Amino acid sequence: MTEAGPPTGPITRGSVARVGAATALSALCGYAVLYLAARDLEPAGFSVFGVFWGAFGLATGAAFGLLQEATREVRSARYIEVAVGPRTLPVRVAALVGVAAAVVIVVSAPLWSGHVFVSARWLSVALLSVGLAGFCLHATLLGMLAGLNHWTQYGALMVADAVLRVLVAAATFVVGWGLVGYLWATVAGAVAWLIMLVASPVTREAGRLLTPGGTATFLRGASHSIAAAGASAILVMGFPVLLKATSDDLGATGGVVILAVTLTRAPLLVPLTAMQGNLIAYFVDQRAGRLRALAGPAGLVIGVGLLGVVAAGTVGPWLLRAGFGADYRADGALLAWLTAAAVAIALLTLTGAATVAVALHRAYSLGWVSATLASTLLLLLPLSLETRTVVALLCGPFVGIAVHLGALARTRPS
Repeated sequence: MTEAGPPTGPITRGSVARVGAATALSALCGYAVLYLAARDLEPAGFSVFGVFWGAFGLATGAAFGLLQEATREVRSARYIEVAVGPRTLPVRVAALVGVAAAVVIVVSAPLWSGHVFVSARWLSVALLSVGLAGFCLHATLLGMLAGLNHWTQYGALMVADAVLRVLVAAATFVVGWGLVGYLWATVAGAVAWLIMLVASPVTREAGRLLTPGGTATFLRGASHSIAAAGASAILVMGFPVLLKATSDDLGATGGVVILAVTLTRAPLLVPLTAMQGNLIAYFVDQRAGRLRALAGPAGLVIGVGLLGVVAAGTVGPWLLRAGFGADYRADGALLAWLTAAAVAIALLTLTGAATVAVALHRAYSLGWVSATLASTLLLLLPLSLETRTVVALLCGPFVGIAVHLGALARTRPS
């Protein structure tokens, strides 16, 4: 085992470009899986698949808390003097967390799985538990690579995950495996970390790193990050599950809404989620003024988002019908408002990264939990499915943004 050393330098345009390219390829693979599933399954069947896709995204989104804590621990080591003391092997901790999470899912499944998975119930539970265990290692390894500025390997691990998914989805489409095949495709990337450990010496070296502090210290910080990441995952990847839980029957309309939500948010949220390592490392480096450091990324998100709102409102309905079939119909206003809601969640993601970089774990988790709770309550309004979806996703995130900015404003620059 080796101790975590300082990263080789600050975040550069080249590193962002490499992760950006990997993100673009990963996003294309994600779109390809959704496209194949939507073309192969009718809207009601796609709704079932979308709920499992969202459930896995919710679970793995929570596991991204391990990425955030691993990145912060490794990156912060360059700014502090580390005395002799206990050390932690984050990858080992991730394995323990993954096994514990898988056991919790299996043991608790009789209480909730019947309400969430209407088809292939126990296969869905098994795939969810095993896939999450693997993703805990995946996320932690990403965090170690990000903290050490190993962005080429970071991007390769992302791409390996996405490519494995689309390969299984393509095989399912060709052989006609149906819904079950797309369930397997959803979790196929959970073994990407193992492939990278075998193929990449740099990744193996990162996986052997020790970080300052004991296991309890790492878990304490990670627990807040996991809570916040879990809340964020409910709004991002897990939203179909939340929508199902607050609705009697999604049906064909639910399938259209889930697809519209997924497509309108992906151009912003997929890159931001993939670049969590870059963002946290960037905000750790900006120790003198993180509120000022937020201005640039926030301006970029708003600018891109406004362009997306216009595009979604004008050509979005046609693209939806042309790409996924005549059964998938949504008007331009709905797609434009959903894109605006994606901008709000993207800004919450930015403020969250800045908050966790300062080790304000409680404020970070409180912001995301508050946003998710607000969105959940708004989903209970007596409105149409489309309207309450927009209201919940657009208004809820601003509660969390206020919590994050308040905490950052009270923190003295270092």
